[in-house]
Amino acid sequence: MKHLNWVLSLSFLILANASTLAAGDLKAGAAAEVLQADDSMVIGGGIGPAKAKGQEGELRACALVLEDELGGKIALVACDVLMVNRDVLDQAARRIEQATGIPFDHVLINATHTHHAPTTATIHGYTREEGFTRQVEEKIVQAVIKANGRLGPVTFLFGLGEESSVGKNSRLLLSDGTIFWTGSHDDAVRPTGPFDPELPVLGFRRDDGKFECILFNHSTHTIGTHKPGVRSPSFYGLAAQAVEKERGGTVIFFEGASGSTHNLDVPTPEATHRIEDAIARAVDRAQPRPVHRVRSLKKEVTVKVRRFDEAADERAATAYCTKRIKDAAAAQRVIETFRSMRKEIAPRQGETQKTWVQAVSIGDVALVGVPGEFFTTLGQEIKRRSPFRYTYVFELANDYVGYIPDAVGFDRGGYQVWTGLHSFLERGSGELFVAEAVALLDRLYQENASGRKQ
Repeated sequence: MKHLNWVLSLSFLILANASTLAAGDLKAGAAAEVLQADDSMVIGGGIGPAKAKGQEGELRACALVLEDELGGKIALVACDVLMVNRDVLDQAARRIEQATGIPFDHVLINATHTHHAPTTATIHGYTREEGFTRQVEEKIVQAVIKANGRLGPVTFLFGLGEESSVGKNSRLLLSDGTIFWTGSHDDAVRPTGPFDPELPVLGFRRDDGKFECILFNHSTHTIGTHKPGVRSPSFYGLAAQAVEKERGGTVIFFEGASGSTHNLDVPTPEATHRIEDAIARAVDRAQPRPVHRVRSLKKEVTVKVRRFDEAADERAATAYCTKRIKDAAAAQRVIETFRSMRKEIAPRQGETQKTWVQAVSIGDVALVGVPGEFFTTLGQEIKRRSPFRYTYVFELANDYVGYIPDAVGFDRGGYQVWTGLHSFLERGSGELFVAEAVALLDRLYQENASGRKQ
């Protein structure tokens, strides 16, 4: 019996030591850089230019760098802005590669899609704030450099949480056959698509028991402030900063496939509280998972600007705005904004444009980056078809190419597919992105399996 006890004790020590070594094989570093903004800057997120007075919370660029046992590295970055085009993000990724050695293809940069930060895109009747946009580029690079300098051994923890009340499918079928965007929806018949309540949490815990980073993902439009008319990271960013104060480390939000989902019912302070609570519950349930490799594949894909019927788009926008926006002057301003955007898009009909799709693996967790406001049904399709045990979509990653609807959503119409700088891709582009993303996931999975066999 003594011999048996000794053998069991020795086996336990070996297993415990192996677990410690496995945890130490992964390194992580995280950091945040604050974006400086003021009341003179035009805010992105509305129709027509507007400004904010004051600010709640911080607008930030947050970075997580991971390094595996063979020295492979990836960088994941989230910025509290509406969206950013690839001219800025490509430059940031190249600078990161030069400064840290992290390959360009291993850098994923996402926008949290807050509608309450200075605009970093030209859309809806206003042009991007160039000075602020260049600051975003600089802070992205600096955040990654700082995170890379903090690399140290961590244990990877994964917890799958849920928040089903902050958000819903907002493309509601209305009684007149149109799709809800703004104004009253008292005559809503039904939602036209799904809502994804999953709220995954990826935790990276240092040897001292403290978190280096907590990353979470959820799929609702990032709209709403606690105080009216201020700059804000909105409820996701405010929740992240609150959890950070409680749990330590750097807490980073990555926007999911939310092109068709909004928070229509829950006041922003309550939405913030519910997201905080969902993160905390997922962190408390999170379990260690092995990570031997971190990998990334990024592919440049070609999309096409749609050909459109000017008269049909004019009728759709005019009819909806006239009926649903009660202030006639405001309705006319919105109609004029869409009319102006169509004039800008018209000469580009049929043109091709290159953009990015990316897939990242952290052990058996996969992350997919797509470059626009992705309809939720498309995000769920990627999850269903992925070979990885866990897969999550980060929209507005590495570029901005407008709303990306599925073909059925495209045919239903509505604001998200009215032609403009916010929506210009041809029908079927959403399915193209799904196919490209799944192909990258398949490659990553096969390469990971091959590496395990070796």
